[in-house]
Order: sequence, then C-alpha cells, then structure tokens
Amino acid sequence: MNLGATKTAIPLSTTELSEKIGGSQQSASRHLRLLEAEGLIQRNISNDGSKVMITNRGVDELDLVLQDLKWYLEGDEAQTIEFVGEVVSGLFEGAYYISKEGYFNQIVEKLGFEPFPGTLNVRIREEDYEKRKRLERRDYIRLEGFKDGERAFGAAHCYPCLLEDEVEGALIVAERSIHDYGIMEIISPYYLRRKMGLTDGDKIKISFLPLRLSDA
Repeated sequence: MNLGATKTAIPLSTTELSEKIGGSQQSASRHLRLLEAEGLIQRNISNDGSKVMITNRGVDELDLVLQDLKWYLEGDEAQTIEFVGEVVSGLFEGAYYISKEGYFNQIVEKLGFEPFPGTLNVRIREEDYEKRKRLERRDYIRLEGFKDGERAFGAAHCYPCLLEDEVEGALIVAERSIHDYGIMEIISPYYLRRKMGLTDGDKIKISFLPLRLSDA
C-alpha cells in the first residue's frame, strides 16, 4: 500500500517482495498467488515483468485490519461497536430454532440466560455492512451443532450486546450459511417487542462490547 498500489499498478518482482517480507522468493510468489486468488490484488505479467495493483476489495480488507488495530490500541471504550437499525418482521422461524433443546440449553449455559422463543429482527443500513463484518471477525460464543432425530442443526456464533444501553441480548449468526448482512437476529431473555414497546419501523441502538477471551 505504501508503494502506491491502491491507485495504480506498480512494478513488483518476487525478489523485491521477498526482501520486504523477509522470506524466500518462493514464499513471496506463493503470497502473490493467494492474494490474487482471493481477489485482493490484480497482477499483470508480461515480458517487461510483473505489475501489481490492490483491488477495492483488498483496500477494504486493509481498512478492516487498520480499524481492528485502532480499537485494540485505543482501549475498551473505542472497541464498542454500535448500530442503529430498524425493527422489522421476520419469517417467525426464530421461535422454532431457539426452542430446540440443543440450542436452548447451550444458550443458558454459555450466555447465562433463558432465551425468549423468538428473535428480534433489526435491519441495518447498507453503509454499516462493513462494520458488521468487522464485528463478526471478533471473538464469539459458539453454539455447537446437533442432531434432533433425523435432522441436523448447524453451529451458530453469538455476539453479546446491549439494546438501548440497558437490555441484554445477543446477535446470533448461523456458522455455515451465507447470511444477509442487512438483518440482525437478536436473542434475549425477554420478549423485546413487548418489553421495549417496539413495533415495525422503530429505531433501536445495539451496542457490542469487546468479548473477553475467557467468555468465548
């Protein structure tokens, strides 16, 4: 990045890269292939040599790393991640899944509360998707998958949170499914719509504090 590869393609040989990363030329070549395969850089190889440019996706990933470092260096207060979203109706599947003994018992054991059989669905702004991705790169509490009869239920990640700085809950995210970053499914010991007087369209603040490794 400090060579200007975010704005234009720059000449970069594996020999030069190996010197910068302190590894072998073979290692440098492998790194470039992996970065290219992930869509983080673009390479143009010709008789004149190799030119490299960091893609927009690569810049976004670098920004995520930068923000993570900033939060860790600036302390716990700076690590709090906040969203303001809009309450929306879901497909009413939350009650089915949360009521399953395999999930219910783990939530009680690992999160410390008996969950209300359902989720509060909150839509966040598209400009907050990257912030959510940063959140999901953090430590989490894992609910193990299980089988119930012939059906298998997958593992899930939980991120404890506070709603409006006072009501406890947790974002729950299926581990292996491709989920919609725009919708947060929040579990809680309470029927949140009733406790907080919420209806569709209401705005709500959700704050995620850093999770201690001992909690995960």
